[in-house]
Amino acid sequence: MNFALLKAQFCGLLVLLVFFWSQLPSRAESEKFASDLRGKVIVGYQGWFGCPGDDQSNQSWSHWSIKTPDINNLVVDMLPATDEYKPSDLCACSNLRHPDGSPVYLFSSLNPNVVKVHFQWMQNYGIDGVAAQRFIVDVATPDGRQRRDKVLENIRAAAEASGRVFFVTYDISQANASTVTRDIENDWQHLVDDLKITSSPNYMRYRNKPVLQLWGFGFNDHPGEPPEVKALITKLKAGTPQLSAVTLIGGVPACWRLLIGDAKTDLRWAEIYRMYDVISPWLVNRFGDELHAFVFMKTMVQPDLDETKRLGIDYMPVIFPGFSWYNLMHEINQPNKGVLNRVPRNGGKFYLKQISELVALHVNMMYVAMFDEVNEGTAVFKVETDKKKLPQGAHLVYPGLDGADLAPDRFLKITGLAGKYLRNSLQPAAPAK
Repeated sequence: MNFALLKAQFCGLLVLLVFFWSQLPSRAESEKFASDLRGKVIVGYQGWFGCPGDDQSNQSWSHWSIKTPDINNLVVDMLPATDEYKPSDLCACSNLRHPDGSPVYLFSSLNPNVVKVHFQWMQNYGIDGVAAQRFIVDVATPDGRQRRDKVLENIRAAAEASGRVFFVTYDISQANASTVTRDIENDWQHLVDDLKITSSPNYMRYRNKPVLQLWGFGFNDHPGEPPEVKALITKLKAGTPQLSAVTLIGGVPACWRLLIGDAKTDLRWAEIYRMYDVISPWLVNRFGDELHAFVFMKTMVQPDLDETKRLGIDYMPVIFPGFSWYNLMHEINQPNKGVLNRVPRNGGKFYLKQISELVALHVNMMYVAMFDEVNEGTAVFKVETDKKKLPQGAHLVYPGLDGADLAPDRFLKITGLAGKYLRNSLQPAAPAK
């Protein structure tokens, strides 16, 4: 046995380990970065994608397709660029093929290596962190909760490794109206007491409390009655012996202040919205081009800001790069809503216009919809940009559809730069394609 060689190899490994650990952010550094929501650009992270066999209970292509994926049953309008994932971390779709005959590869959010790639991109492009979407309709069942727990644990590990922040967003879409507030209470207690999620140094804190978002209360097509929602908000903000107190973000309708349009008209909601610590109106698909974005910012966002300043609460507007849900709407039999490329990206100009207007209004935090939302075509992560590589006959959007030849990381670059513009009150300049 060559002991000299073994000694040299051991020393080399030790050097690599020391170097690796030296690159990880310290707990103190992570806690400091995660202590203030102001100046942050947060991306929504769905983390809901799956492949058959990614856990014992799943035999579906979760959120990719209703059945085995082919050009006729997709529920996504974009395909991810997969060249930076390990082949062993991907799932081959035998019925969905590129024009050269090779299978399309997709991923499962339950795979920690996939989530690590996403957070590495966030670190590389200067994106501060994520709002981890947690759907009440899922966690109300044991299998659904277990699956979402695994995704959240992946997010936590990836955030700690990459120095990004994260917090939980409860999405009440399709939740049971009679149990939705109780389900939130029970699950938040589970996350804090069982998963110890808020003990992570990278869990977002603001005003000396962990951040939590409630998304969907007050929308005219979502559950929740004013008395129960008011009681829930009161408990979560103050804390109880069973519930950890939080700084509460309200993911509210765009028309929360006026009680029209996407908002319920019951006057009791006006008081409820103003109980949140942070107001975050949902602006996705509320305007469709740069001109209408400008008008919306002046007529809706500026008065929103004035009202939140009067109330002494924070304001976190939502921005989005474009919108398309053709396949999703056709699969749920609402084809009249399914317009391909409904809100064009225009090479990034549409996205940059929103950022520019919000910086001019001196907002101090932003929420991006979304990091990985290929179902509604709002994803900012790397997606397939080459039309020639898309499956023939599929109805799909690609970033160059509007006439610009764009790199897969175009919208990651813009999202990262948004934080720089936000923190320094700079007007955006378009990054290189």
